[in-house]
Amino acid sequence: MKLKNKLIAGFVLGAIVASFSVTAKTKSEDSSITSVPKKFNPNKVLTVEDKKFVELREAAKANEAAKAASLAKQLGSYELKDYVTYFQIKPQLFDKSNQAMAGTSADSSVQEFLKQYEGTAIADRLRNDWLLVLGRRQDWKSFDREYPLFQLDDDTQVKCYALHSRMAKGEDVKAIGADAKKTLLDPRYFGDACAELVSNLHKDGGLSKHEFLAIRRNALENNLETLARKMGGDDPIADIVKSARVNPLEALRDFDKKKWRTGQENSAAAWGVIGQFLAKKLDPSAITVYRLQHDAGHHELLSPESQEWKVRTALRVGDWKLVKESIEYMSPVIRARDPAWTYWYGRAQKELGDESLSKETMQALIEQFNFYGQLAREDLGMKIYVPHKVVPDESLIKKVASQKDFYRAVRFYEMGLRFEGNREWNWALRGLTDQQLIATAEYAKRIGLYDRAVNTADRTKQEHNFSLRYPTPYKEALSPIAQSIGLDANWAYGLIRQESRFIMGAKSHVGASGLMQVMPATAKYVAKKIGMNNFKPSKLDDMNTNLTLGSNYLNMVLQDLDGSWALASAAYNAGPGRPKMWREKLPRSVEGAIFAETIPFNETRGYVKNVLANANYYSALATNKSPSLKGRLGTVSPKASILSELP
Repeated sequence: MKLKNKLIAGFVLGAIVASFSVTAKTKSEDSSITSVPKKFNPNKVLTVEDKKFVELREAAKANEAAKAASLAKQLGSYELKDYVTYFQIKPQLFDKSNQAMAGTSADSSVQEFLKQYEGTAIADRLRNDWLLVLGRRQDWKSFDREYPLFQLDDDTQVKCYALHSRMAKGEDVKAIGADAKKTLLDPRYFGDACAELVSNLHKDGGLSKHEFLAIRRNALENNLETLARKMGGDDPIADIVKSARVNPLEALRDFDKKKWRTGQENSAAAWGVIGQFLAKKLDPSAITVYRLQHDAGHHELLSPESQEWKVRTALRVGDWKLVKESIEYMSPVIRARDPAWTYWYGRAQKELGDESLSKETMQALIEQFNFYGQLAREDLGMKIYVPHKVVPDESLIKKVASQKDFYRAVRFYEMGLRFEGNREWNWALRGLTDQQLIATAEYAKRIGLYDRAVNTADRTKQEHNFSLRYPTPYKEALSPIAQSIGLDANWAYGLIRQESRFIMGAKSHVGASGLMQVMPATAKYVAKKIGMNNFKPSKLDDMNTNLTLGSNYLNMVLQDLDGSWALASAAYNAGPGRPKMWREKLPRSVEGAIFAETIPFNETRGYVKNVLANANYYSALATNKSPSLKGRLGTVSPKASILSELP
């Protein structure tokens, strides 16, 4: 709760799967590693070597090369040899500001490592690092040799270097510019490689002046002024963008006085930026500004955020024509990345009288097990359902238990190194069939790694097991608590699944703890209200205490917000004052789905949709009935905000 970061990342199956080996065997596999332990132990006491390994990892993370080298020497016989070596090499490639160093002398060490551990998760991680170094050097021959081997290919800077390489080879800059526009959507991940790419493409004609300025402007919208400066250029509406980010109403007044000085393209872009920041403040003038932009055209120059908030603003006021046209003008990449836009496009078609096209649009969503997949089924008169349960194959589960990949993941989890654990676990899942994924999820559940069970079961495409996607651990503790206060346990489970993924010791960067991610101040307040006189913040790590305080707080915000699950879910994440303010600013009564979609905080918006979709599936599993998501969402009407004493 309270806007914390959430913890929240090919096999052919014959009659019987003959082999379950996922990654290539390496020359250095340690024969002492045998199988996954029978039970995950989050409280395992670390050995002296384990502690040194964790210290080595932190030194590598901080790029302290000398310290990392010293610690690595002390871990010569440690079982995770590849990671010890990686943590020694990595700080030789990056400086203290985490910038790749073109002048590193670690070339031979990198090549030896990649050869020795080819096919492993950590080799792919080092290849990612190495590609950044090669790109920084502009060693395109070596870069082009390594890039096709980078399997995850999830680094925006590496993608930008790949486009640099294509430019160096003299490929068509227009084609490169078109690909760049699909890649350069989120400036938070650009780095120097992408800034230089944008500048070079503009100079060489791969991006028009206005396309270049649109990308640069996106950086300014995200308060990345240094990055924008690195791209170069002179944006005539840069001051408007900066002003809108801080005070959009003032920016609107200023632009009204000087818009005659700018061309239509710049005016359209300015309206889009101002509209976005007005919309995020739920200011009623946002719709007027967006309509000005719509009339001016040049929709392709709007940032992803401006394009999306244009649709949300139209939804708030019920302008279905603007909803439909705004989605049609969206970049195809932005439109395709979120099922929201398919759903709202179908709804707009329906509201504008085209039932046939609406049904056709909605059909694309009905097999998606998410918030908008559920809504689409209801719109089409179909029931929300739980797919046929595929029972895990015991022979496949035994094969999982013998996999070194999963052993390594569990070792990392027991050392508190969840990032490395997830990397190893997810790497081992690549290419698995649905039945293999279900078997792996079942094994994760049996050893107590419920978050991995959920993550793994969520990946199935055709065959499913929703008992693994939506598990109910700790039921003997949660059920009586929920029953005693009249709280729907399915909703509580939907919230826990989103909050902590059932990780008992989950901690957020702002201090929230446990299964229900309770903040210490909130816990203290709730404990006093319910008469838990012996409460101490350290008790938040206790399962029963955490569930008791979290459930009671959820029930308190539900009562405080008139029984609305949508508002109460938002309150659990963002605090009770914010959804009251958002409700007060509504221009009209809206269906709960529109309220959820127009929540101004990205995290809370996704949170509410996920929690309610989760709760619906938990309800379906518990009752064997088809629940209504629209019924749970209800209608949200404007109401004057009354201060609450709830934290």
